[in-house]
This record gives sequence, structure tokens and C-alpha cells, in this order.
Amino acid sequence: MRAYSRSMMSTTALIADDDPLVRRALVVFLGSAGIDVVAEAPDGSHAIAAARRLHPDIALVDVQMPGVDGVEATAGIIQQSPGTKVLAITTFGTIESIMPMLRAGASGYLLKDTEPEDIITAVRDVLAGSAVLSPRVTTRLIASIRETAPPAVEPLAEFEMLSQREADIVRLLAAGLSNAEIAAEIHVSEGTVKAHLGSIIAKWGVRDRLQVLIRAARSGLVTFI
Repeated sequence: MRAYSRSMMSTTALIADDDPLVRRALVVFLGSAGIDVVAEAPDGSHAIAAARRLHPDIALVDVQMPGVDGVEATAGIIQQSPGTKVLAITTFGTIESIMPMLRAGASGYLLKDTEPEDIITAVRDVLAGSAVLSPRVTTRLIASIRETAPPAVEPLAEFEMLSQREADIVRLLAAGLSNAEIAAEIHVSEGTVKAHLGSIIAKWGVRDRLQVLIRAARSGLVTFI
């Protein structure tokens, strides 16, 4: 594992990938955007150790790595450093790879053919609390949910119940609307939408918008995400 000095007041990142060329490319991409890579890890166990020690703002994690894989690494990183967001970046776009990473707590899922500037945008969006999926990943995710039998509903507990306005926002979020589009739809400010989303995230004890959608789908509040 390679570690770096940490600059003051900069966004910090951890990269976990067993391919050294991919790691170096990501270091270059992130560095060009002023994002400080504080450590590189060749597998999940090293990534978890680095997260525990360095508490980076974001970790870019491959799905398939030797030993501790990306799913276990994602769960471990979040456990050891709850403030760290995880962005999966991988060659594997199958639903069998996507869902375990999202359930483990990843805030986004990109394929490695994503353009460098789109990777940077995704990092910034994840850090801002948005869910990020490659277009092909989104298509496969929605198709899979539509085609498979619905899982058993996990009803919301009393303390998780949403107001009518919050429920409306979740349904619009599930329809793919941005904060600005949701605000226009329900005739409130974008700041009000963000405040409601923050309240929903707190009620449900989830990390971000993507986890809100997963919980909403499991509860039966939305049909698909």
C-alpha cells in the first residue's frame, strides 16, 4: 500500500484497486482536479486499514480484488470511517456486482470506461450527497428490478414515517428528477428540497440519496428505483 502526506483543507481520496496502472491513472485524474490522494491500496484489507488511519473524504473502490473484495471493503471502510463516501469504479456492470456494492453502502457505481472528467464530476457529486450511476448501470438496475419478483416489503417503523411532502419528494427522486426539477414540480425552493432530503436521510439512518431510494423500494413506498 502506498500512502501520501495529507494537504490541509483539501478533499482527500483513497484508491483501492489491484491494478497499479488503474491506481496511477486515478491519481493523475484526481490530482488534476485538486483532489489529494492520501493512499493507494491493492486490496480491500489494505483499503480498510488506510480508511481507519486516514479518514479520507472519499474512497474509489474496485469490486473484484484479491482477498477482501470491494463489497467487504466498502462495508469495512464505512465502519472504520463513517464520514468516508465510497464510489465503486469497476469493469463489472452486472446486476450481481452492482447490488451488493450499493447494499454495502457505496454512494455511486461507475464503469472504468467512464471519461476522466465524468469521474471527477461523480466524485464531487457523491461528496455533495448525490447518488451517481453510470448510464448503463442505471439501465441494468432498473431493468433488473422490473423483471424480478418484488422482495418482501420491509415496512417503515413509526419513527421512519414520512410527511406527505417528504413522501412526494422521494417518489419524484425515484422518477429520476434532480433537486431543481423536484423543486419546480412541488413549487418550493431547491433549498427546501435539500432540507427535506436531509430530514429523510436522518429519519432513515442512511448515508445519501441512493440509500434513500433503496430503503424506499424495500418499504414499498416506490415501485422501483
